[in-house]
Amino acid sequence: MLRILALPAFQDNYIWLLHDQHHAVVVDPGDAAVVQQALASRQLTLCGILLTHHHHDHTGGVAALATAGVKVYGPAGIAGVTEVVDEGSTIEFTTPACQFSVLAVPGHTKDHVAYYGDGVLLCGDTLFAGGCGRIFEGTAAQLHHALQRFSQLPDDTLVYCTHEYTLSNLAFALQVEPNSVVLRQRYALEQARRHAEQPTLPSQIALEKQTNPFLRVHLTNVAQQIQQHCQIDATDEVTLFAALREWKNRG
Repeated sequence: MLRILALPAFQDNYIWLLHDQHHAVVVDPGDAAVVQQALASRQLTLCGILLTHHHHDHTGGVAALATAGVKVYGPAGIAGVTEVVDEGSTIEFTTPACQFSVLAVPGHTKDHVAYYGDGVLLCGDTLFAGGCGRIFEGTAAQLHHALQRFSQLPDDTLVYCTHEYTLSNLAFALQVEPNSVVLRQRYALEQARRHAEQPTLPSQIALEKQTNPFLRVHLTNVAQQIQQHCQIDATDEVTLFAALREWKNRG
C-alpha cells in the first residue's frame, strides 16, 4: 500500500515521501537532512527521486540523497538528473508500487513538469491549494493551459503541491469571490487545520475547481471581478488569468 508523507522543510515547503514501509521515492527534496531523518526513523530505503523543476528549494538535497542505485527523474538541465523526463514519459517503480505519467506544464518555469498516476498529482509549484505559482520564466498562456489540463483530471485526484500557501491563497480568493459559501467554509476548515499544526494538503481537483480563482476565470462573476478590480475590458481567459495573477502579485 502506497503511503505519502509530508516532510516540512524551510519556511513553508513540503517534500513528499512516497513509501510502502520498505522502500521510498521522494519528490522535490530541497533539504537532504529532512529526508535522511525520515528514511532513518522509518527504516526506509530510498530508490528514486522525482523533480518537478530546477529551483533550489526543490533540488538542493539531490546531491546528498542520490547515492548508488538511486535514479533521479526530472527535466533536462537539472544537475543530478539521471533520467530525463518530458511530456508523455512514464515512470514505474516496483517498490513502492506506483506509476506516473509525466505532464509538461511550463509557466512557473520553462522546464516544469508534473507527475500523475494512481489518483495522485504531484504538481510542484504549478498549482497550489487555492492558488497557482508565480510566472517566473514562462507565460500566462502556458500557466493557464497547465491549470486547464489539471482541471480535466478526475475530480477525486489528490493534489500534492509543494508549499503551505493555502491560507494566504484562500484569503485572496475571498477578495475575488466574497460571496462564495463553499470558499468561506474551506477557509474556516483550513484555518482549523493550521491552528492544529496540520498540513492543508493534499487538496482535490474538485475542491480546487470550486474554490481556486485561477481555475475559475471562465466564470462570469469571476471575470467581472477581475475586470472591475484591474480596470480592463478584456474577456479572453488568458488576459483575465494574467490580470488575476498580477492582482495576486500586488496583494
